[in-house]
Amino acid sequence: MKPGVFTQMYIQLVFAVKNRETLLRKNHQKEVFSYMSGIVSGLKHKSIIVNGMPDHVHIFFGLNPPVSISETVHELKRSTSLFINNNDWFRGKFFWQDGYGGFSYSRSQIENVYNYILNQEKHHQKTTFREEYLDFLNEFKIDYDERFLFDFFD
Repeated sequence: MKPGVFTQMYIQLVFAVKNRETLLRKNHQKEVFSYMSGIVSGLKHKSIIVNGMPDHVHIFFGLNPPVSISETVHELKRSTSLFINNNDWFRGKFFWQDGYGGFSYSRSQIENVYNYILNQEKHHQKTTFREEYLDFLNEFKIDYDERFLFDFFD
């Protein structure tokens, strides 16, 4: 930490698995999400929660400003793909789709975001990933082109 520098930024990342045949299966999720949390901490961010579904992941963390969000996503995707492929959990290769969503929150929203991410399985009983992701983009008033969204499996 540099003297006189004080920050408090909370980021939720959302990105998706590529190829339907290599979805992130439930029996591997806990290990993968724990590994992702370690990557976040290794980048000196504050890992708050990592959770998701077979086709996407949510990562919520306190941002370490010297490490950009795009660097963080790159390292998360690169390292977890290697980790999953080295464990040989799939017939083919595991990849993440290109792109990600990054959304910022205030300190007062931490508990709500945490609980939302914690309860992904329950949430997705009523809402598809596509609906969820479009809700984020609309809620945060992010302009987007449908051609550049994820390939949704629902």
